[in-house]
Amino acid sequence: MVSAGLARPGFWFSALFAAAGLWAQSGENVLLVVNRRDAGSREIGNYYRPRRSVPVKNVCYLDTTSDEEIEWGTYVREVEQPITRCLEQGGLKESILYIVLTKGVPLKVDGSGGSIRAAEHASVDSELTVLYGKLHGAEVIRAGGIPNPYFMKRDMPFRHPAVPIYMVTRLAAFSVTDVKAMIDRALAASNRGKFVIDLNGPNNGEGNNWLRNAAMLLPPDRVLLDETAGQPLHVKDVIAYASWGSNDGRIARLLGYSWLPGAVATEFVSTNARTFQRPPAGWLPTTWEDRAHFFAGTPQGLSADYLFEGATAVTGNTYEPYLVGCARPDYLLPAYYQGRNLAESYYMSIALLSWQGVVLGDPLCSLGKP
Repeated sequence: MVSAGLARPGFWFSALFAAAGLWAQSGENVLLVVNRRDAGSREIGNYYRPRRSVPVKNVCYLDTTSDEEIEWGTYVREVEQPITRCLEQGGLKESILYIVLTKGVPLKVDGSGGSIRAAEHASVDSELTVLYGKLHGAEVIRAGGIPNPYFMKRDMPFRHPAVPIYMVTRLAAFSVTDVKAMIDRALAASNRGKFVIDLNGPNNGEGNNWLRNAAMLLPPDRVLLDETAGQPLHVKDVIAYASWGSNDGRIARLLGYSWLPGAVATEFVSTNARTFQRPPAGWLPTTWEDRAHFFAGTPQGLSADYLFEGATAVTGNTYEPYLVGCARPDYLLPAYYQGRNLAESYYMSIALLSWQGVVLGDPLCSLGKP
């Protein structure tokens, strides 16, 4: 499930990117993080680096476990501290805007659960977003989420030190083959195709309002808006998809979509990035009452299924984020449509850092201007 969490104040929509320039970044702004102990991580790093012209000095090697879940001491010693050394010793603290993790780098940090103010478990990815602040003397407490300074900043360029975070994405999926396909599709992205926006029936509160607002902020002739209590299946030429995912009573694990290069997805699902292990053949998302058919601890759908089917990027959560902690489609999709890159579009839509979010994809992927 996705719980409602904290109430959000109202907001107003400004003219969409009125007179705003778009700020292109490059491989010079990427820190590529590879787990030296994991063959898949090394293979992905070697595939991605030349395709985005990431300098060799911008590759940061870890010597850590490839276990998906680690404890806090391991995170600090084997992930955060080595990345800190790479940034400091390479003189990269300011020039690096995006940290790109690879499959085989630990995914989540175990800790106590609880509310947005109290939970101490988190995704490794979201925890690393606040490393920029730490490197400049900020004190970051472990409990709860931290407001994202880039959230809802439609017209703000992403630059240091004005925006004091790193945007962290991950090149991960069920297999190395899937990840290489993600990278290839990111390089071939173009601004065409349908935005499929799928509400959870007509009356599901704030999340449905965000989905409707997203539809209003996109060109009507490119939007497929579904307000039924199911999913539109077998849609062709999809460039983006936003929904409640397996919380919308899904009976199919895959949507049967024809995804275009550069296609992105997001959904309000609590634990869809809990693992990148492939489920058994025939597994389907189920209900919380059907514990016999849980996979990796919950009955919910998996972000990596979108990548397996042909999407280029998707968001997910490692533990319960509450609805307010999920990516907002009314910021993500218009930003991406207008030509913002993948990382900036996603992070504009995420309210909390040091929390549960994972962005799967190449941060430099862009559709270009419409």
